[in-house]
Formats: sequence, C-alpha cells, structure tokens
Amino acid sequence: MTTDDQYTGASNGPAAAPNTGWGTDPGTGPATPGAASLSYPCQACGATVEFAPGSGAMRCPYCGQEQAVTSVPRQVREHSWDELAALPAKPRGSVPAGVRAYVCPACGAHTETDDLSARCQFCATALVAEPDATERVTPEAVVPFGLDRNNAREALRKWTSSRWFAPSSLKKVSEAETFKGSYLPHWTYDAETVSDYWGQRGEYYYVTETYTAEEDGQTVTKTREVRHTRWYPAAGTVSRDFDDVLVAGTNHVATKQLDKLTPWPLEEARPFQPEYLAGFQTVRYDVEPEDGLVTAKERMAEVITGDCRSAIGGDEQRVHSVDTRYSGLTFKLMLLPVWFLTYLYAGKSWQVMVNARTAEVIGERPYSKGKIAAAVVAALVVIAVIVLLVVRK
Repeated sequence: MTTDDQYTGASNGPAAAPNTGWGTDPGTGPATPGAASLSYPCQACGATVEFAPGSGAMRCPYCGQEQAVTSVPRQVREHSWDELAALPAKPRGSVPAGVRAYVCPACGAHTETDDLSARCQFCATALVAEPDATERVTPEAVVPFGLDRNNAREALRKWTSSRWFAPSSLKKVSEAETFKGSYLPHWTYDAETVSDYWGQRGEYYYVTETYTAEEDGQTVTKTREVRHTRWYPAAGTVSRDFDDVLVAGTNHVATKQLDKLTPWPLEEARPFQPEYLAGFQTVRYDVEPEDGLVTAKERMAEVITGDCRSAIGGDEQRVHSVDTRYSGLTFKLMLLPVWFLTYLYAGKSWQVMVNARTAEVIGERPYSKGKIAAAVVAALVVIAVIVLLVVRK
C-alpha cells in the first residue's frame, strides 16, 4: 500500500537516479532493464556502504568509515483494512513479484532479481530497490539486523555444541563463511473482537461404589470413589483486543520453521528506510494480505476459544460454537532479519536459521548413529548395575 507519508525522507545518501523503468505491473510484466536503485557511497573512499548490524549506522566494507542512518520524521503506523480494500486486487495466477534488473552503481552490471535488495552478481556491491509505487503494499516497518555475522556464528556454535547426538564434525559448521542475511516479509494484524459462544460446563461429582477383590486367596469387599461429570448448558460473550498477530508473508521458508524463531521484539521496529536493507537480501512478499488475514484469524480463534473455556468455568468445558465479530481491523507489512546457513553433510543439505535480534537458532541437523548406540549401551550398563545391586541386597 502506498500512502502520502511513506518513504518521506527515507534516504540519507545521495539522490537516487530517476525511476526510469519499473514500467510494468509486478507479477505480469517481464524484467525491466535499468531499474532505478538507491546507492550509498562512502564519504571517505567512495565505495558503497552497507548497514552495520547493531550499530544504527552504515559502514564501508573497505575502509571502515561509518555514516549514521538519519531517522525519518514519522512513526510506524497501522493501516486500516479499508485502505487495502481501495487498492486493486493482485491478479491470481500471475508471476509472484516482478523480476527487475538493477544497474550496479559500482561496475554498471545488470542484476536480475525479484528481491527488494540484493548484491551485484559480479562485484558484490549492495543493491537496494528504490521505493516502487507499483507495489501493492510497501513495507511500513523494519526490525534492523542486531547480530552481525560473527554474532550469528557464535550463536550457531553454541547451538551445535548443545546437540548431544549430533556428529562431532557438525561443530565445524560454525566456522563456515556461507551465512546469508535476509529480511523476510511478515504481516501484522490488529483487531477488536467480540465473540458469542455456546457450550457446556462440566462439574465433577463422586459416587461411592462397592466392589470385590481377591486378597490372600480370599474375596473381600471394598469401596472406591468414582468420578462422574454432570453437564450444564453455558452461553455468553467474550471480548479481546489483538495486537500485532504475526503471519509470515513468504512461502520461501516453511511457516512452521519461521514460527520457531518467535518471539520477535516487534517493539524495536523502526519506520521503514531503505538504508537498513543495504548489504542484505530482502524477499518480496508472496502471501497476499487477505490470505495472511485468514491465518491471523485462525490464530486469534485459538485464543478466543481459550477465553470461552475460561468464561464457561467448571471442571471441564465443551465449546460447541463461537461467532466472532471483528472491528478496528488494521494491518502492516514488516521486514524481520534472519541469518541463513545451508550446509552439506553426508551428501544431504541441512538448513539453519538464526533470529538476527534474539540469537534464537532453529534448524535441521544429522544424528550420529555411533553416539546414539553408545548412549544406549551406557544406559543398559547402568540398568544392569542397578539390577545387580538390588539382587545382592
């Protein structure tokens, strides 16, 4: 979505070249040659500077000169769902984000990509797309990279060291230089909800029962307390306000994997500025906000059902139906930072992701058959020793 205040004062670098070639609708047209991109030359040596994680500044990868990122004079804001409804719908079945060709400010080469930021395929210069009015929804906020490559490598080292049954050689993965930093698009949704529910409240009661049992060859009569549940109809209304329900805006990474990187420090989000993207890949969203809202409502429904159970009370609850009304629905597009590492082990690719703010690490890893076998043998030895001690007593 484009608004009057988005991207105002977004660049503190030199003026970007005029936008000469976004041309076609993203997702329907071919790659556009010579698409405009933003460049940030070093004030000391003229090379292209990149955002330095955790510093709030841009740094030259050659001479180390730093240039502060000047904050834009606006706040992160939520966008009314009515604003989205006023925009033209994205054609279904179209190519997911138009491929565009960036002109490298350093070597002049053309790099084709559908990312919002990338690196020149020839000289590795940071490339950042100029804000594009043809995008249906543009980023509202970004959580900048807080961990640099060394910090991410240290987080990975701790993670691999804590994998008990991983092969010993897995620890060498943390020495790899294949880390790739990427911003991933996410939708956030706010809503005020009022839900009418109907269900049943279960209350326990106990009945004394008599039964017979065999003891020392004799039949004896005993009693026991047996629990039963008495059900009563229950209905009512619950309300809850939701803030920043997070939904991944890309299908390039499995949602279940991304969810494991939560929680994100969304309170540290800053108004979007292209400077934060320099030096990193930034993936365009391919999950439309309408589809993201479906997922968000599913997540809200789980919380609302819990509220209904609490309202019903009793010892057990049955929730038969919930009718939810939504109001004050808002959304925004955010960019969240992730370090990626894909490594080969035993002829298979394994992927690891690092939350570039919290250092949370999740991913796949191989298991050492030898370590597992040794652990099993050790457990059997311990059990055998315990049994032997018991027998001797």
